[in-house]
Amino acid sequence: MNPFSGLMGLFQGDAVHNAVALVLLLMSVCSWVVIVWKTRLLRCAGVDVARSLAAFWRAENLEQAVHALHAFDRSALVLPLVQAAQAQVLQSRAARGLGGAGDVAAQLTRVLRDALHASLRRLQSGQVLLASVGAVAPFVGLLGTVWGIYHALITIASAGQVSIDKIAGPVGEALIMTAAGLAVAIPAVLGYNLLGRLIARIEADMDGFARDVRELLASQQGQGGVNTAPSKE
Repeated sequence: MNPFSGLMGLFQGDAVHNAVALVLLLMSVCSWVVIVWKTRLLRCAGVDVARSLAAFWRAENLEQAVHALHAFDRSALVLPLVQAAQAQVLQSRAARGLGGAGDVAAQLTRVLRDALHASLRRLQSGQVLLASVGAVAPFVGLLGTVWGIYHALITIASAGQVSIDKIAGPVGEALIMTAAGLAVAIPAVLGYNLLGRLIARIEADMDGFARDVRELLASQQGQGGVNTAPSKE
């Protein structure tokens, strides 16, 4: 028995039936590519964030922290936050307009928030595709089933003789499309939920780190500035 006969049976129909099967196949391929890619990405990101945070707090000053993050932050998630905070501290005295308004804590909050959102957008890429596949694939399969049943009934009616064996075969083949839609949607939904939990953990670590960096640099500025700030004589 050919193991691919069931799969090839999905494409043995009219143009609409084949189009629905092709859409389901593309959805499945795309969702699995995203699941595999994001699983590897988030695992590496989780390790990099943990190592980067530890390296940052071991550093003696901001310059050493940035240098250490170049080696540990391979995912480039923590380093942009530190570089944005460092640039803001160095430019706070020369800033003009609304960008320089407010105290140092307010300025750091703004730049760290923007850098954090940019890093998190990279982590969340692909989640929309998984959510869309999980929501749409069952209905695409149902469309294929409805069309297959309609086409089967038209064929049976044109034959002139109706019997249970002639109905069961075509209708059963049409119902395969519903099963195919569920087979595409379930991995996408599970992948979305599991990957979402990994993203939430990393997001919580980075959000807490951004708050700690803001408080640290704001307090150092209030005490006379950080080590990286240029001296003016």
